[in-house]
Amino acid sequence: MEELTKAVRKLEVEQVKDDHTDRCCTFIMHDEDHTLGNALRYVIGKNPDVEFCGYSIPHPAEKKINLRIQTRGPSASEVLRKGLKDLDEICQHVLETLETSTQNFLQNSSNDVMDH
Repeated sequence: MEELTKAVRKLEVEQVKDDHTDRCCTFIMHDEDHTLGNALRYVIGKNPDVEFCGYSIPHPAEKKINLRIQTRGPSASEVLRKGLKDLDEICQHVLETLETSTQNFLQNSSNDVMDH
C-alpha cells in the first residue's frame, strides 16, 4: 500500500496584541478556514491555562481566520505553539491508526479471497 504523504506548508500568522499584555492576543492565520480554526479552538480550549479561545472568519470570501486566545498565566503565543504541537500529535496518531487499520483490512481481505 502507498504510504500517505504528509503535506508540509508554512502557516502564515499575524499577531495582534491586546491590552498591553501577552496573555490576550488575536492571531490572524492566512489561507486557513474552519478546518484549522475549529480544531485549534478545541485543542487550545482543553488547556487549563486558557480562559478563552475562539475563532471567527471575517468574511466568507476571505481565506483567513482570527483566533483569539486569553490565558491565565502563560503568553498567548506559548499557548498557540503548544496547541499547534498538540494538534500535530493528534493528527499523526490518527494518520498512523488509519494506515495500520487500512493495511490490516487489506491483508484480511486478501486472505478471505484466497480462502474462498
